[in-house]
Amino acid sequence: MAQAHELMNDQVVAVDPAASLLDVHQLLVEEGISGAPVVNEVGELVGVITSTDLLRAVGEAHASAGTDTSYFRDLLPFSSPDWVSGPEDFQDRLAEIQVGDVMTRGVVSVAPAVSAAEVARTLMKHHIHRLFVVQDGTLLGVVSAYDLLRLIDD
Repeated sequence: MAQAHELMNDQVVAVDPAASLLDVHQLLVEEGISGAPVVNEVGELVGVITSTDLLRAVGEAHASAGTDTSYFRDLLPFSSPDWVSGPEDFQDRLAEIQVGDVMTRGVVSVAPAVSAAEVARTLMKHHIHRLFVVQDGTLLGVVSAYDLLRLIDD
């Protein structure tokens, strides 16, 4: 039976906890991914940042902006928030927020020798689509539900 290290992708796009939200947003868009592991300077997995985390952080930063409430278009009928014309300091505030401030710390991971069956059970148990493969705290790769589908095709 295949093991996690045989299924994983070891070419993982990872981010530093000190990266800004604007930088991570750009990275996610450029790479066409919805999230990335967060690793510290020695390669240890410390969290994960997803597009959901970014949306939550942007919403919180936008909600806390000190502006006149008549500014927001969402108060007008048939309108939505005008995120582009937000307060002048909004983009600066987002640039100051670091990944480490908003990342998810409870990361689900597996050891390299875990069987494909255990990978599948863990994915289902946690209702997630990818697991990080970690050895001694160091990120080795990521295995996704799509990687498991290769076993059916082989």
